[in-house]
Amino acid sequence: MTRASLALMRRALRNAFRRPQFLAPLVVFPTLFLAVNTGGLEATTALPGFPEVESFLDFQLASAIVQSTMLGGVSAGIAMALDIEAGFFDRLVVSPIPRTAIVMGRIGAAGVLGSLQVLWFLAIGFIFGAQMATGPGGVLVVVALGVVAAVAFGAFGVLIALRARSASTVQGIFPLVIVALFLSSAFFPIELLSWPADVIAEYNPISYLAEGLREPIAFGWDAKIILEGFVAGLAMAGIGIALAISALRGRLQAAR
Repeated sequence: MTRASLALMRRALRNAFRRPQFLAPLVVFPTLFLAVNTGGLEATTALPGFPEVESFLDFQLASAIVQSTMLGGVSAGIAMALDIEAGFFDRLVVSPIPRTAIVMGRIGAAGVLGSLQVLWFLAIGFIFGAQMATGPGGVLVVVALGVVAAVAFGAFGVLIALRARSASTVQGIFPLVIVALFLSSAFFPIELLSWPADVIAEYNPISYLAEGLREPIAFGWDAKIILEGFVAGLAMAGIGIALAISALRGRLQAAR
């Protein structure tokens, strides 16, 4: 299965770089959002209850990474749906490869793109004065957690594509992605959110991802917060992959 998954992953990456209309929004939109937030909301760091940070940019880098990887999950789902619509999925099904490789190849490509997305935002942050509180080791942790997040969101994107079988339907989940992001602590600390957003954010796994990414960038080595980020990301990835494989099997059985 590994060889087939890697081959399909390489194909997915080639197609992604050949289609800038799908790749560009993964970094352009979050970068613009980061610029607007950093420029207009710097004063919020003085609010009571806001954690002490060197700059609002340090705090917001994690939210940009989470937002970008979530959009990457939507993009992975759209790409899978386009393969279904174009008939490539059906050709894969009748080929002599493990069926799970169809899912794992696409999700693996999302993880690789996730590492590039993280590096993009770290580079942007460093250029404009962001500080990495934990040094080079923190960069590795942030990249690793970003890849986990990208795999998790990619798995759910593939799941939705296998269920919906339509690229336009997958694209329609974009508003839900934004809502889920704002109902977390990605942009502001939970303590500064109003009810019921604060209650939802406390149980939203995206909050743990964002805080796990933010900790080594803006604050330091807090093993508990970073570990919680990895646990949340790995749990989401495991559930997403399991559901995507289940959806694939259901689709294959329905086609018989």
